This record gives sequence, C-alpha cells and structure tokens, in this order.
Amino acid sequence: MTAAAANTVKGYSNIKNLAPVIDPKGVSQIEDPVFPSKYYLPVKLKNTIPDYHWNRDNFGPIIIPKAGWTVKLDSMTFPIYERCIAVYEHNNLEVKGGDIYINGVKTNSYTFKMNYYWMMGDNRHDSEDSRYWGFVPEDHIVGKALFIWMSWDDNASFFSKIRWGRLFNIIH
Repeated sequence: MTAAAANTVKGYSNIKNLAPVIDPKGVSQIEDPVFPSKYYLPVKLKNTIPDYHWNRDNFGPIIIPKAGWTVKLDSMTFPIYERCIAVYEHNNLEVKGGDIYINGVKTNSYTFKMNYYWMMGDNRHDSEDSRYWGFVPEDHIVGKALFIWMSWDDNASFFSKIRWGRLFNIIH
C-alpha cells in the first residue's frame, strides 16, 4: 500500500500496529525458496546450487534471456538457465564432472533461440510467479489478460467473500 493509505489505516481505532513485511536484501528465503532453488533439475553442476541470497522481496539481479543473447555457463549461471536450455529449447544437456555438454558438444556458453518473459502476480506475497518458477518462454504465452473475472477475499465471511466491485474491471 502507499504511504498515504498506510497513514489512513493507522488512524483507525481498531488498528494497534501497522508494519511492512519485507524480507531483507541479501537473505535467502529458506522456508519457501525462490527460483532457481525451488525447481532445480537433477542435472547439477558441481553437485550443488549456489546461494544467490534472493527472496520474494529482494530478487536478482537476473538477465531475462532473449533470442540471440549468449550466456556464459558456469556454476552461478547454469542453475538459472538450465531449464530454458534443456526443456524449452529442446537440447540434450549433460554435466560430466565440471564440464557442460549441449547436444554432445562440450561448451561454456549458450545462445538462446527464443525470447523469455518474467511474470509477476498481483498479490505480492501470495503469488506463485516467476520468482518461484522462473522464465516463461514466448511460445507458452497464449493470450493477454483483459479484465478481472473473479476476486476473492479469503478472510471475509461467507457472503462477503466475492469482491463484487472488482469483477469485470478492465486491466490496463
């Protein structure tokens, strides 16, 4: 919420305390790890995954791949781009010792064939988005959101759960 909205809420008589919930920069999120730790594939370089010290509020920096971009593959970048290279771009990816092989050829870099996107949810701490599952390849995007078709309040009583004022609002 904005600072003005927070000041308004603080003024309500039933509010005793209002404080931001923000994970500090440089601290990994152990209880609910973010990408790439959450969905790291079994193929691993040096049998470990680096601790990037990322969390849901302080993520990155990270470069979103695009067609024609070349990444240097090492123990820090491999876990981030592995899924794109193997699954989405249909390459045979192997790790032998400390060496990376793509389609049987030893390499230390990869040039992407497709564009990728970073998707963010609109409910910061309750959205499973790219912070948790990584990049979305361009060919997986099938449409554009035009309006809000449902908005639900988990904390409301039975008859008040639907946020009627948000239904069918246009998304800009």
